[in-house]
Amino acid sequence: MKTLMIAAGAAALIAGAAEAKTLTVSPGGDVQEKLQTALLDAKPGDTVMIAAGRYELTDGLSLDVAGVTVKGAGPEATVLSFKGQKSSGEAFLVTSNRVIVRDLAVEDSKGDGIKSKGVDQISFVNLRVEWTGGPKDTNGAYGVYPVASTNVLIDRVTVKGAADAGIYVGQSKMIIIKNSRAEFNVAGIEIENSMNADVHDNVATHNAGGILVFDLPNLPQMGGHSTRVFNNKVVSNDTQNFARKGAIVGDVPTGTGIMLMANRDVHVFGNEIDQNKTAAVMLVSYTQKYDDLTYDPLPRDIVVRDNKIGKNGWDPQFPGGDVVAKALGGTLPPVIWDGVTNYTRKGGTAPEVVHVRLLDGPVANLHFAAPGSVFTAKPAVVPSIDDGPMAEPKPVVLPKAQSGL
Repeated sequence: MKTLMIAAGAAALIAGAAEAKTLTVSPGGDVQEKLQTALLDAKPGDTVMIAAGRYELTDGLSLDVAGVTVKGAGPEATVLSFKGQKSSGEAFLVTSNRVIVRDLAVEDSKGDGIKSKGVDQISFVNLRVEWTGGPKDTNGAYGVYPVASTNVLIDRVTVKGAADAGIYVGQSKMIIIKNSRAEFNVAGIEIENSMNADVHDNVATHNAGGILVFDLPNLPQMGGHSTRVFNNKVVSNDTQNFARKGAIVGDVPTGTGIMLMANRDVHVFGNEIDQNKTAAVMLVSYTQKYDDLTYDPLPRDIVVRDNKIGKNGWDPQFPGGDVVAKALGGTLPPVIWDGVTNYTRKGGTAPEVVHVRLLDGPVANLHFAAPGSVFTAKPAVVPSIDDGPMAEPKPVVLPKAQSGL
């Protein structure tokens, strides 16, 4: 009986593959209805092909069918414009597994650009998400935005103008971001409350902050860890922070290259980091009030090594930064650590254990008395800080179906 059931299942899969079809949408007519109808009518294995042209849309699109590919003719050829969008939601929302979105552009959405929520095997390939009016706090918050997802691939994606993070992955697991470009966003690339991420061979430039790895309290998934940030070009992040009031990224100083906050087991290596006026690499604690007893606000088990670091830190933009820079001779060293190690977690009985391996010195240890206590700083510059070897997170391996995209 079991053998018969397996055979029947395999036959059903083969039949489904044989019946897979392409639903083509072309410009002209009511493109809003045509696009959404195609997304509703698609079956697993189907491709929704959006032909070259410009599509003026007035509402967001959604897909909740598994195993569908949504494909354009290229990010300069197939353009979905949401300039006339009436709702404030995302431009395109995916809530189904094994979906590929590729070869198209999304422009001027009122909310987020392309979002996935609660899905497995989501791939964003060869996309452009842009707010064409330049950096404004009225732009959508996120460009490409997988949240609560697993097996996430972001490859050859360009995002410009997001009012929070251009490429943002939140509360997710098993993530690869590669070969992508983020510019003129508040944060270029951000990994938040996520586990097992590889961020490599990307360009983050002309953002307020280049690449961020954060962990925040009071979220459904806590305890972000195991991120590798390597072989990226993080240069000239010089756009004035234009985040909306109250957004956590509003605290990212303009001119930050890479910032690590309250996350664990993060390795930063092989990157080119240059022309960021606040700092090349910053390790900071979370400073806002919270009531989450499980939360650890300190960065720990951090490795910074073998990066090519140019001129950074000549005009730090955080409160008291000028004072700290003056105390250190006028320019901040390549790596800045707030130095908080004597913190006891809420409800805890012993101080947190913090290990760092900061080899791309000189390193400024600010020796803050507590998270955010800038004016208690007792800065000291040392050649490096080395608490001993720490195992590098294992490379992220995605399912075979995503590896050849």
